[in-house]
Amino acid sequence: LEYTRTMMAFLLFVPEPQDIVMIGLGGGSLAKFCHRQLKTSRIQVVEINPHVIALRDAFQVPPDDERFAVVAGDGAQFVRRGASRCDVLLVDGFDSDGLPSRLCSQRFYDDCHALLQPQGIMVANLHSRHARFDIFVDRMRRSFDDAVFVVGDAERSNSIVFAAKGQAFDRLRPGAVRRPKSLDAAAAEPLLGGFARVMSALDERRRRRLVNRMA
Repeated sequence: LEYTRTMMAFLLFVPEPQDIVMIGLGGGSLAKFCHRQLKTSRIQVVEINPHVIALRDAFQVPPDDERFAVVAGDGAQFVRRGASRCDVLLVDGFDSDGLPSRLCSQRFYDDCHALLQPQGIMVANLHSRHARFDIFVDRMRRSFDDAVFVVGDAERSNSIVFAAKGQAFDRLRPGAVRRPKSLDAAAAEPLLGGFARVMSALDERRRRRLVNRMA
């Protein structure tokens, strides 16, 4: 899906993550791609719905091993416990009623910030037309000291929010999108359109900040 390809743009900021945490397994596309392509990364996927986990073989989700595990549990509680820090946190946890309140509270986003390593990145998938969309983004801005920007996907149904701990956004220089070293050319090619949209949104954030400083 377009939005999952956009979420993979965390590689622009953390090209070789050691530890990745995902909240929500779904069909497993993000988990499978990261497991296959990021061979030095440890990946934990937290999924609250046992029926989703039961379908992991049907979705060809890899078996658990020394660097990959699907954990049955509440993503908000997992983040709050903060048992192990991560470089990248991907939040894509929806149920039959949409985005659960426990995965969009101020406390949750505060806990996400605390879970990340210095210079870590959180990427969250939100429905663009959710009535409280702006409230959720404002909560992330408070938790991440305004180091946040939003990228709409080409299908205009999802918005991907990038939030940085530390100076991760400032380390990425403006310019053409380059293939992350951790991906081969074939794996990177379908991601580059999403990466370009992320770079465009980041450049717009930089322009706004410059204007605000000059005002």
